[in-house]
Amino acid sequence: MRHFLTLKDYSKEEILEIVDLGLEIKKDLKAGKYNKELEMQTLAMIFEKSSTRTRVSFETGMFQLGGHALFLSNRDIHLGRGEPVKDTARVISSMCNMVMIRTFKHSMIEEFASYSKVPVINGLTDSFHPIQLLADYMTIKEYGMEKNLVVAYVGDGNNMTNSWLMLSAKLGFELRIATPKGYEVDATVLQDAQKIAKESGAIIKVMNDPKEAVCNATVVTTDTWASMGQENEKEQRIKDFRGFMVDSDLMSLAKKSAKFLHCLPAYRGQEVSEELLENHAEIVFSEAENRLHAQKGLMVWLDKQRG
Repeated sequence: MRHFLTLKDYSKEEILEIVDLGLEIKKDLKAGKYNKELEMQTLAMIFEKSSTRTRVSFETGMFQLGGHALFLSNRDIHLGRGEPVKDTARVISSMCNMVMIRTFKHSMIEEFASYSKVPVINGLTDSFHPIQLLADYMTIKEYGMEKNLVVAYVGDGNNMTNSWLMLSAKLGFELRIATPKGYEVDATVLQDAQKIAKESGAIIKVMNDPKEAVCNATVVTTDTWASMGQENEKEQRIKDFRGFMVDSDLMSLAKKSAKFLHCLPAYRGQEVSEELLENHAEIVFSEAENRLHAQKGLMVWLDKQRG
């Protein structure tokens, strides 16, 4: 049995296998074929953080695979009212076939997984957002950008940055991260990624100049400057991130064929300009849709690991 908590736990071959499986499932869906590979199975979805894409994609995906998804907020279960994580894990995993958790502390999902009898999927923590990276790389493959890939990430050193670090280190492509001073990537995650990169051949660069990062990149991406739980820092962050908005001027430094990605929600006029987002709307919203297909591929793959 495997859990999906961070891309660090997966090999290059496994990541590509999951992405390719998602692409295959997507192709079948577009042709009107519904593969009921998880028929009569139940996915428990525990949300301590709210979401649009995560809930809709997992719930729809489980339905299309023939199963059922249960939405459980911290107001619905005892986990949010004092029950130990290990007890909730034991109970839910005895009744459901798979669990997806979207929460704050990464340690919470690690503890839950250690007591779970079924696969646990990280739907987002403050440290990592690996399911988003599956969708992002699926989009990169669909648009034929995986060869000679150079990704520039402009913005906060957050869970998305950490996940890009792991994807780059595992798959061996070049990643450049530009953050304002004081908002750099997690030093431990960076060190882990650099160690893995020595084997994969990945090139990882961190800097404070967005122009340097974007220069001749083939993919440019960003994320919100203030994540959930950081709302009280928003005004200060807007000041600190001045010059880090991805707009047409910054994007013009990338390769002419470069594409822009955003995990959404997008705050126009902050991390991305209205004009740039709308110019790249086709790929950004294809990326959003690919959350559905990538996660279906992941759930089917995890189910197969149990034999």
